Amino acid sequence: MECVEEKFKGLSIARRSRPEEPTYLLHVAQQPSDLLAVSCSDFSIQLHNKHTLTRVGERRGHTAPLCGVAFAHGSPDLLYSGSADGTVRGWDVRRPGTEAVQVFKSDPSHVYCSFDLSCSDMLLCAGTEKVSEDSFLVFWDARKPGGGLLGAYSESHSDDITQVRFHPQDKDRLASGSTDGLVNVFDLSQGAEEEALLATCNGVSSAGSVCWSGAGYTQLLCLSLDEGLHLWDLSQLDTEEPLTIFTTCDARSLPLLEDGGGVDYLVGGAWLEETQTLLVVGGKNSGELHLMECDDRGLRLLRSLKGGHASTVRCFLWDAADEALVTGGEDAQLLLWKPGGVELTAGKRESMKSESDLRFKSRAHKKHNYQKEKKTKS
Repeated sequence: MECVEEKFKGLSIARRSRPEEPTYLLHVAQQPSDLLAVSCSDFSIQLHNKHTLTRVGERRGHTAPLCGVAFAHGSPDLLYSGSADGTVRGWDVRRPGTEAVQVFKSDPSHVYCSFDLSCSDMLLCAGTEKVSEDSFLVFWDARKPGGGLLGAYSESHSDDITQVRFHPQDKDRLASGSTDGLVNVFDLSQGAEEEALLATCNGVSSAGSVCWSGAGYTQLLCLSLDEGLHLWDLSQLDTEEPLTIFTTCDARSLPLLEDGGGVDYLVGGAWLEETQTLLVVGGKNSGELHLMECDDRGLRLLRSLKGGHASTVRCFLWDAADEALVTGGEDAQLLLWKPGGVELTAGKRESMKSESDLRFKSRAHKKHNYQKEKKTKS
């Protein structure tokens, strides 16, 4: 099995895409075939060819910040997006125009901070901001175009639910993270919320992102909004062994880089099945990217990527089939990094622009930050 260092060793910029008017690139999802979907701070979803980064379409309809995008697993032409406007929308990427083919809603007071689709494509789940004294995990049957609202959990979190992540292989397993500092794991086959709650992991500070990892996806990575990192082993739930594999309250304080310094922020994590590696991506405010491995020994630098972005990176995606890395950020740039990649000159990039590539106007952006006053739990 090729080591992860070899996979990253030759990465360099192969393609670069940016709109004519700037917008933050917030999330990226990949269709199994050729498409990338990128959510933007102007509430649009941009569709790109994953090999050339040429923009091939756009979807509009949301009226508030997006909290994610995800392609269906079994029907890869179906794209889902969640938004603080209180809707999760389904789009057929084969259809021109911007009309959603599905719209999922719950209570009018609900503002969604996060959403995800189960590996079976049967369930959608969205996490809400705190409503009065409650925060909700809302569930729909994704197979019902009319909405298919199934119900909600309301007892497990006490503040905004910033992340929901279905297990990549178990359709009934769900993890949720919140600004209350807790990361909960549910077995949805148990039905009622009290019985479904399997575990509660205390991250102390506000959870920012959650990632399933490890062999069989039995581990859970949580990155906090103040750059903490926690890695838990859920296979130890029924034992007396500790769940914590590695934890740090502030990854910025770790001397991870070649010059002895640290990263300014963490972007997210991803489990690389082919090398059995938990990849954590961090960055500098100048735009430098740093690819790191995380395990029981902590964080270890694998590769630094420079000369690409000019400011904070907000999203990334590892394409195992092409051994390529896609990154997007606040400089409005979408970058494709490949082994031995050679970036096209400006003239060649211009000649590859799609004739249907439309100019679009971005709105003034204010970062949609769900972090509130920190709370600690015993």
